Amino acid sequence: MSASDRFERLGVQIDQAVAEVKAAASQDKAKLQADVDAARKKADDQSAQLRAHTRETKEGAESRWQQVQGDWDAHIRKIRQRMDEKKAELDRKDAEHDAEWAEMDAEDAVDFAAAAIEEAEYAVLDAKLARMNADAAAAAS
Repeated sequence: MSASDRFERLGVQIDQAVAEVKAAASQDKAKLQADVDAARKKADDQSAQLRAHTRETKEGAESRWQQVQGDWDAHIRKIRQRMDEKKAELDRKDAEHDAEWAEMDAEDAVDFAAAAIEEAEYAVLDAKLARMNADAAAAAS
């Protein structure tokens, strides 16, 4: 699958996520918990696929994406550990604090994703330009 196709698929993924987040507003707690669990599993699966792909394409070589993935994995582990710990200590005051913390974390995750999308757009366009330059150089020789 080309970089352009993968970038386009990202748009579909974003549209689906937006629809799921909007639908959450009208769900009861049990349904929302099930959706949270499913979203966590999807995120874990996506992360595992990214790690596997990074290893396949960059076997034995240093990769900036491996570093980004490692940093992201550490961030996710830390967040999830805190989430799991906090769920065990619920009272009204803690619940409000946890909600505020979760909202801030969600905002950070969205900001990270937005930056990643911009980087992906740049990378796809740069790859197209590099291919164009390579084709022009091949045609000139």
